[in-house]
Parts: sequence; C-alpha cells; structure tokens
Amino acid sequence: MIPSQLLKGTLEGCILKVISQKETYGYEISENLRAYGFADISEGTIYPLLLRLEKNGLITAQYRESPVGPKRKYFSLAQAGKEELDRFFSSWLELENAVHTLFKIGGTQYESKDQRTQPKQ
Repeated sequence: MIPSQLLKGTLEGCILKVISQKETYGYEISENLRAYGFADISEGTIYPLLLRLEKNGLITAQYRESPVGPKRKYFSLAQAGKEELDRFFSSWLELENAVHTLFKIGGTQYESKDQRTQPKQ
C-alpha cells in the first residue's frame, strides 16, 4: 500500500498521465490507476482533483451520453495540462534519481525488510 502522504504530491500528475492516454471519465480514471498499482485510490479522492485540474485549465470536460445511466463527464488534456505533465515527469525523474542515489550511498544498495526475507535465486 502506498502511504497517502507519498501520493499527495504525485496523484495529480498521475491523473494527467491517465487522461493523456485517452479521453476518459472519473470512474474509468480510478480503475486505470488501480490497474497500475494504485489500489487504494477512491473516486472520492479523484473527483476533487479533477475539479481542481479543470479549474486550473489543465484539463477540459464535456458531458456525454452514457450507454448506461446518466450522462458522464469526459476529461481531455488541455495544452496547459500537456505542459504540466511534462514538468511533472521531469520533476519525478529528478526525485527518483535523488532517492535512488541516496539509498546507494557507499556502494551498498539498501534492501527493504520484504527484500531481506525473500530467498535469493
């Protein structure tokens, strides 16, 4: 499980990435995130973020008929959203590199408790 504090700064960027793949709606976004390993992300977390992204001009929204039930709000990436996604990914790579470097200091790689209990092959 990914702690919520770690997710806080990255979830918006991850949502932008999901939306960049195709026009989509809230429930489908949460299902895509689950498929990528974000198991504990609820729609109640997703929708406020979608509203903020829309308000900030990073995504656009359009209501469309649904094959089942009421209309769905479909989201697309705006140009500003594409630019923000590029910035997010660049920052993520920088952070990933810094954390990776930190844990390799002294030439020995850190192993988590789970890794230490795994049999070596």
